[in-house]
Amino acid sequence: MLKTLFAVILLAALAPAQTTSRTLPVWRTKLADTMPLLGHRNWILVVDSAYPLQISPGVETVDTNDSQIDVVRTVLGAIERSIQVRPVIFMDAELPFIADDDAPGVTTYRTEVMPLLEDYPIEQKPHEKIIADVDEAGKTFHVLVLKTNMTIPYTSVFIRLDCKYWTADQEKSLRTKMAASKK
Repeated sequence: MLKTLFAVILLAALAPAQTTSRTLPVWRTKLADTMPLLGHRNWILVVDSAYPLQISPGVETVDTNDSQIDVVRTVLGAIERSIQVRPVIFMDAELPFIADDDAPGVTTYRTEVMPLLEDYPIEQKPHEKIIADVDEAGKTFHVLVLKTNMTIPYTSVFIRLDCKYWTADQEKSLRTKMAASKK
């Protein structure tokens, strides 16, 4: 009996592990693990392959080795499924001015990414200004940078997270009530 039990245990230990689902890429696991912790004023960036490695303490960069469109789609899906945050999108003001002659594939990229973003407010700013904003935010808040294999300039999608269940109008109304109560 003891030999049989030992044999069963040994066979179980030597048998290859059976998994019912495939392992997620590191970046998807990182996004899934981080999403519940993120709140308003945090950022998620989906950036091209030449985006600089920032050194602000709150900025964390993960190489996805995946397509920009797939990463944007996945991030927006994760944000939509969250209970706490909604996206405010920032894009490089330079992007509309880049031609396929200078960066082959840019027109295709624009036609693929814009439908993913059509339901969200988008603010365009010069690239250097957005990087400065992210750098400043990274001094106090967490910024998750997901670096893709995109090789077209000015294609990054910068997502500042805002509260899903409390709007700017509600905040303004609250502040007005608070100020009125002091009079």
